[in-house]
Parts: sequence; C-alpha cells; structure tokens
Amino acid sequence: MKAITTPALFLIALAGAAHAECGPDQEACLLEDGEYHVVLPDNMTTATPMVMFLHGWGSSGAGTLKNSGLVNGLLDRGYALVAPTGSRSVGSGNGHGWRFYPGWEGRDEIAFLQQVRDDAAARFDLDPDRAVLAGFSGGAFMVNYLACAQPDAFSAYAPVSGGFWRPHPTECAGPVQLFHTHGWRDGTVPLEGRILGGGQYQQGDIFAGLEIWRAANLCPDDKATAFSDTGQFWRRAWTECAPDSALEFALFPGGHSVPQGWTDMILDWFEDGLTN
Repeated sequence: MKAITTPALFLIALAGAAHAECGPDQEACLLEDGEYHVVLPDNMTTATPMVMFLHGWGSSGAGTLKNSGLVNGLLDRGYALVAPTGSRSVGSGNGHGWRFYPGWEGRDEIAFLQQVRDDAAARFDLDPDRAVLAGFSGGAFMVNYLACAQPDAFSAYAPVSGGFWRPHPTECAGPVQLFHTHGWRDGTVPLEGRILGGGQYQQGDIFAGLEIWRAANLCPDDKATAFSDTGQFWRRAWTECAPDSALEFALFPGGHSVPQGWTDMILDWFEDGLTN
C-alpha cells in the first residue's frame, strides 16, 4: 500500500491529553481527493491501532473531534482516532456526506477511505492491520457499503445507527468482522427503515441487512448463537460462521446517537477477536 506524500506536520495539544497533527489549530491532513483529522494518544507505541470514524450527514472530520466522549474513550485505550470528511451532502444543504449509494456520481469513497488509512498509517506509525472502520448514521451506511464491497480493507467494522438502503445488496464480497449497534427508539434511521426524498430513496431494514451479513459470513442458520448484556446494551451474536469472521448486533434503549459505553464495548469486542 503506497502512502500519499503531504506537507510538513506540526504538533499541537488537544485537551491536554493527546495530540492532533497536520498543522496548527487542528488543520486537516490534505490528500488529493479530500481531508482527514487525526488525534493521537499520549502513550504511542510502535504501530498504534486506529479507529477511523465516519461522521453523520452534515458534519465533518473536525466535527467528529468535538465528540469528547468518543475521542477520550479511544485515547484512553491507546487508539488513534482518524476522522475523514465526507465529500458532499445527501439532499439539500452544504454539509458533508458520503457517496455510499450505488450509482451516485463523484468521489470514489471506498478508494478515498483506503487512501486515508494508508496515509495515516505511514504518517503517524499506525497499524493498518489493527484498523477499525466505524461510523454514525450516514457514516454507518458508508461503513456497511465499504465492508460489503471490500471486506478486507479494514480489520473490523462497527456501524452505529445505519445499515443499507433499498434495494438491499444481493450479496457481499466475503466474510467480515462486523458489530452493528442501533437505538430501539431511533426515528431518524428506524430499525424498519424509512422513505426519503419524496420516495426517491428508502432506508433499508436493519434486520434484512443482518441477513445479508449472515450470508456473507457463511452462517449455517439465521438464529443467533450467543446472547449477553453490557450495561444498557442487549447483544446477540452469530458465532458458528466462517473462520475469522464475526457478526454481532446490539440494541440500546435510546434514539439516534452514539450511545454512552459504545466505545469500550466495541474495543473489547475487537480486542477479543484479535486474541481468539
């Protein structure tokens, strides 16, 4: 994987606990097709693991850094946060979003996010083999579509409050390690999906998306094989599927949000997968 060269870097303090790089005042790291922000833990090691987190509709990589719970949760566990900015909004407005829907013209988001992975790994000595792609809402949709098309691009996938749009993909390219989290009361991306743009688009059914992932992971049955509770999360997993695959789903009682406790739950799940 070839990194993209960029200008010289500067170091600044962020919240007294970590460092953000690529220029003063938290300037973005610039690539040919876009930008991203990075926040690094104080206890940097050789090949530090990373979580690339994709923002929701109308936000940006800089906006992701404002989520102190997410940022501090990752830094405290020794992970770098990589926060790309989407290329455009979906629908009206000037915000940034992700071109995940098949047929949308513009930047190749799948290629761009892999460029961000490679550039961040080379620039900051991050480990591309311990890289989780996560995202919220529109970012979570992007996570699902990238995982479906390029399952080996990241070590694991952790979408929050977003799945596929209709028509659902007929199949995905191969097994993945994926943990989907969703709010029971989510009205923005309901579990059943909803119609957008006057009928032009329709969010998919989250449970239908899990069926697609069970097929991709070669699970022998639809029924879950493991159940657990972590704080407010009700978890179910499919554990008898393809080797080196993982599929888990967690519900929490809230709405459209990245819920409290999500970061530790996902990192525990990811690290457990690395040791098994």
